[in-house]
Amino acid sequence: MKVNTLADLKALKRAMAERAAAEAVQREALRQAELRRERERRLFALAVGPVQAIVDPGRIAPRVVPVEPLPVQRQRDEASVMREALSDEFDIETLLHTDEMLSYRCPGIGPDVMRKLREGSWSIQRQIDLHGLRTDEAREALGRFIREAHQQGLRCVRVVHGKGLGSPGRTPVLKNRVLRWLVQKSEVMAFVQARPAEGGAGALVVLLRSGGA
Repeated sequence: MKVNTLADLKALKRAMAERAAAEAVQREALRQAELRRERERRLFALAVGPVQAIVDPGRIAPRVVPVEPLPVQRQRDEASVMREALSDEFDIETLLHTDEMLSYRCPGIGPDVMRKLREGSWSIQRQIDLHGLRTDEAREALGRFIREAHQQGLRCVRVVHGKGLGSPGRTPVLKNRVLRWLVQKSEVMAFVQARPAEGGAGALVVLLRSGGA
């Protein structure tokens, strides 16, 4: 800054003095604050008395594993869809082959596939037992089982529905409904009655389409 007049010189000196005074005030404020903190520390020590640091016992804090929320609403929605999609009134008479054992194959599936399925050429990878379930429970359980098995890439599963000997009139009510439900599932390619060693008239061996997860 260029000083041209005496007035300019006086203004500069005044500004420098004001700045120095402000800095002095700030330093004094900081000193007073530190004095107050020191007095407070001393008063606290007098009030509490001697203290001893706590020795770390070496405890390890438990590891908290977050629990994923259950998709309750999604499960309810899926169950509702399955109830609506699988009808008990679906007519399957024209789709079932009425030989000595009721069987089903979707269009494009040859009789050799059915033969291999009956002979046990396909290894059963998983099964579901619907014994003791109410109709709605069995419908939802079967729909969920077929969907999840297909998503996991399974090809052959067994569905145990029982022979209906304990039903009124000894009529296989659940078996007939399982037949209807399976025919309506797009994941199902074919099914046959299980061999005697695999459940006989009380179970079905189901072949699923490929292309799961």
